[in-house]
Amino acid sequence: MGSDTVTAEKLGFVFPGQASQVVGMGKDLYEQSAAARAVLDEVDDTLGRPLTKLMFEGPIEELTDTQNAQPAVAAVSLATHAALSEFLGRAPRPIMVAGHSLGEYSALAVAEVLSVSDTVRLVVERGRLMQKACDETPGGMVALIGIDEFAVEDVCRETGAQLSNVNTAEQIIISGTHRSLAQAIDLAAARGARKCITLQVSGAFHSGLMEPAQVGLNEVIDSIHFNDPVVPLVGNCGATSLTTGEQVKTELQSQLTSCVQWQRSIGFMIEQGVEKFVEIGPGKVLCGMIKRINRDMPMTALDDMESIKAFAA
Repeated sequence: MGSDTVTAEKLGFVFPGQASQVVGMGKDLYEQSAAARAVLDEVDDTLGRPLTKLMFEGPIEELTDTQNAQPAVAAVSLATHAALSEFLGRAPRPIMVAGHSLGEYSALAVAEVLSVSDTVRLVVERGRLMQKACDETPGGMVALIGIDEFAVEDVCRETGAQLSNVNTAEQIIISGTHRSLAQAIDLAAARGARKCITLQVSGAFHSGLMEPAQVGLNEVIDSIHFNDPVVPLVGNCGATSLTTGEQVKTELQSQLTSCVQWQRSIGFMIEQGVEKFVEIGPGKVLCGMIKRINRDMPMTALDDMESIKAFAA
């Protein structure tokens, strides 16, 4: 089957991050697509352990551990893309790619900046170092709903919390120590936030508390050669195009301690001509965010053979 029908539109591929994991993800891809199976087997070989068994069978508590969730979500994203390529004969070529936090690694693999095995090796080390930083300096993350970015910045200045994800105009995530977050919740509520939701994560991702993890990860990043992307990759930190391997490397060397500018990234991709977004990987979290950023933007989510076949049709 050819891919001409789905390449007529200017596509933007986006890849989800941690917290998208569910038990059973990737199983039908493994069973029905030789290309997806090859990716997932390569992930197991790279890790030296059967991550796929944990993905397919659980338990969810073990799958949710940062050290397992990160490579698992990336593995399903890359397997989905491989299955799409196999089913269509060749994957439709997007005009841009982006990923949310961890998803940025899936994006750079699809953009051929790194091989699957090098991507998985980086993601595993990222998860291990982040978990170590969480254990050494406990913290958390809180979603603030219905309060604008300027007000959140004021809350952070007054409490010591840090802006960590600007997902949409009305969904902003902050990170910090438990004490700073408790103070921030009270202050944000007093300033009009409709909801303050404590996220079920193991630490203060995308904040200064991740500095030890960033330092360790940078040593691994420096040891790997980064190719130039075959399509522009929109970075989380700057929300603009990265077109060389060195630019991607620089982006990743500050990503763990910097804010994920997702709303701006999606806005930039639309400005650059993206006409439809395709979320590749488990869940539909990014589709939900994009709908709140631009309700008229067409989008679809791919994470199993059924959705791939529907997209191709």
